[in-house]
Amino acid sequence: MAWHVRGVVLPDDEVRDLWLVGDRVTFTPVAGAQTIADGGFVLPGLIDAHCHLGIARGGAPITSLDQARALARTDRDAGVLAIRDAGSPYPYPELDDEPDLPRLARAGRHVAPPKRYLRDIGIEVGAAEVAATVTAQARAGNGWVKLVGDWIDRGVGDLAPAWDADTMTAAVRAAHAAGVRAAVHTFSESAVEIMVRAGVDSVEHGTGLSLDLVDEMARRGTALVPTMINIRTFGGIAEQARAKFPGYAEHMLALRDRFPEVVRSAYEAGVPIYVGTDAGGGIDHGLAADEMLLLHEQAGMTTTDVLAAASWRAREWLGFPGLVEGGLADLVVYAEDPRADLRAVRDPARIVLRGRVVR
Repeated sequence: MAWHVRGVVLPDDEVRDLWLVGDRVTFTPVAGAQTIADGGFVLPGLIDAHCHLGIARGGAPITSLDQARALARTDRDAGVLAIRDAGSPYPYPELDDEPDLPRLARAGRHVAPPKRYLRDIGIEVGAAEVAATVTAQARAGNGWVKLVGDWIDRGVGDLAPAWDADTMTAAVRAAHAAGVRAAVHTFSESAVEIMVRAGVDSVEHGTGLSLDLVDEMARRGTALVPTMINIRTFGGIAEQARAKFPGYAEHMLALRDRFPEVVRSAYEAGVPIYVGTDAGGGIDHGLAADEMLLLHEQAGMTTTDVLAAASWRAREWLGFPGLVEGGLADLVVYAEDPRADLRAVRDPARIVLRGRVVR
């Protein structure tokens, strides 16, 4: 069965007719195609560029493929038709081509320092083992590795880099030598500086970014995935830690409070920014629309740039072609123009994934 869609197609801002044949888009009319949308605003399927299908609510690793499927379907039903899993303790390569699930760009397990990360989530290794572990995890994913750049160091009572600068730089080199891109979790000022100058491909969270580093990221084309939903949880983290680590608690609150301005500065400097929720563990799946609204309301991104960060530009970054001739048959239709009122992204009227009608 071939489908026909007509509407204002973004980012071109033109009323166009699309035909979906199997898992591909064509602009050539297809006889007998069934019209499934006539009117509205058509976007390439949304992306969640930072989430975790391998981590259950509460922070424990999942234990079955069905759990991963359920989480992925929650995202799909919100219009997210491709996901970058930024680290999973549970392997699920079988789901890469599953017809009713979002497309997947996957890292393997987080590469983390010993006893300084979430229990059972990462592979915890000392400095001497980091590069080899990165190489191994490059094979476990399908294009990405995930590094834990910092976490609380209980010995100093505050955030600190996971390893020394030479080790962290070598980790990025190992990822690139293995033919994959490297993403880094980082909250602190010191770790993010090391990793940006080491040539990491994407900064996850990035609360410690300075104006100088923002300019360096823009120059290098280093991406930022702010996960603003996640950063809002810093208040709870700080209060839990305050009794034992008051300096860390105050630091986390300061990072939280300045973060909207950090993201705004990155945006104004031209840093590529993409929508990611950090779903898995403490953040529910299906919240891409909430993250989009935060980027607009708190960081000052225009509605069009937020849509690009969640759709066509993010798809290009991850290698999932949009609504072009021969592109992938992933789209979301909204009754109202999300550029005029971004809240429209909460209510997709039609969702098509891999040429299959989801809604």
